[in-house]
Order: sequence, then structure tokens, then C-alpha cells
Amino acid sequence: MNKLEPILTEKTLKLAEEGKYTFRVGLGLNKFQIKKLIEDVFGVHAVSVRTVKESGERKRTQRGTKRVILPEKKAIVTLKEKEKIDLFETKKKK
Repeated sequence: MNKLEPILTEKTLKLAEEGKYTFRVGLGLNKFQIKKLIEDVFGVHAVSVRTVKESGERKRTQRGTKRVILPEKKAIVTLKEKEKIDLFETKKKK
């Protein structure tokens, strides 16, 4: 239930430069639990947490069987100034 995995895309890496980090979290977690989990795991101070819940979908395949995509929840966490999570840092080419 305490699922916490980073989402690494071009858009989230640009947000990381502004101090906003994006994670896929468990459906049962609320904003306060997400904030505490981020602070405990990474040792940083979260200023705010925004969440987005995406509903699941049913897809049809060519054979007519249904494939279910499970619902998920994303959290965008804003950290205090000058704090960062090293997982999101990219190496710049010279």
C-alpha cells in the first residue's frame, strides 16, 4: 500500500529542475501520508503535495477479450528551496 516509485519522463525532469518531483503512489495514501513518506525515505522537507487520480480503463483486443488497466494515483511533491532528490538529477553533457 505504501507504493512509491518515481516517474521519469521529459516533463517530470523539467519539473524536477523547479523543485517539483513526481511519483506514482498507492491509491490508499492521502496527501499527509505521502508527505511523511517522502520526508522519511529521502530526508527532505516537502512544502506541498498535489495528487491526481487516474481511473482505470478497459480495452478490447483483436480477439475480443478485455484487458483491464488498473487505476493509479500520481503525486507532485514540491520541496523547500535548495533541496533536491538525487534520483531525478541528470548529467549534463559538456
